Amino acid sequence: MPAPVSIVIPTLNAEAELPAALEHLMEGLAAGLIRELVISDGGSADATRAIAQAAGAEWISGAPSRGGQLRRGCAAAQGEWLLVLHADTHLEPGWAAAVSRHLQEGQGAAACFRLRFRARGLMPAWVAGWANLRSRLFGLPYGDQGLLIRRADYEAAGGYPDQPLMEDVALAQRLSGLTMLPSAALTSAARYQRAGWLRRGGRNLWTLARYFLGAAPEKLANSYRK
Repeated sequence: MPAPVSIVIPTLNAEAELPAALEHLMEGLAAGLIRELVISDGGSADATRAIAQAAGAEWISGAPSRGGQLRRGCAAAQGEWLLVLHADTHLEPGWAAAVSRHLQEGQGAAACFRLRFRARGLMPAWVAGWANLRSRLFGLPYGDQGLLIRRADYEAAGGYPDQPLMEDVALAQRLSGLTMLPSAALTSAARYQRAGWLRRGGRNLWTLARYFLGAAPEKLANSYRK
């Protein structure tokens, strides 16, 4: 029987982050969880493709849009389950055991990881704590928390929309019973450190509020990148 999980990672000039992300996936290979690795690229001009090919990944290339890249990557994946991760996400040791238990005991529910930043201090803990609370209360994890979902449920929900921002929230809104795994996804804190934790956190909340109020993802993406 093939391994159950396809890993899908969207990339764009990810040579600095991707090797470490892939290294943290190795325990999933040892546990017999990972069927394949799919890298869905948005036109990288660095060594991302060489890194992916050295890891034995299937390479999908297309226009640079997070939602579109994820949609293409998930369409190419063959596993019964999809595990969608960002290129700067490091799954903490023990994640494979947590995923295995969920596949056996989680009654087919979609799941995300607890968020942690690869930074120390009060503000990283506070921002991550809010993200985890939002995920528990409202079932709205962001993409940096990963998404583990059965392929049949992903397809029934319509998959990721081809949009440049909030594709993770759009899909999560269509899922029911999403749970949180007892394992963490450690994500880069670089953007928060550059912009300031309060400023970046407030900006993310404002972007989410505007999305729920009907702002177009393209408009939000333009503002988000400034």
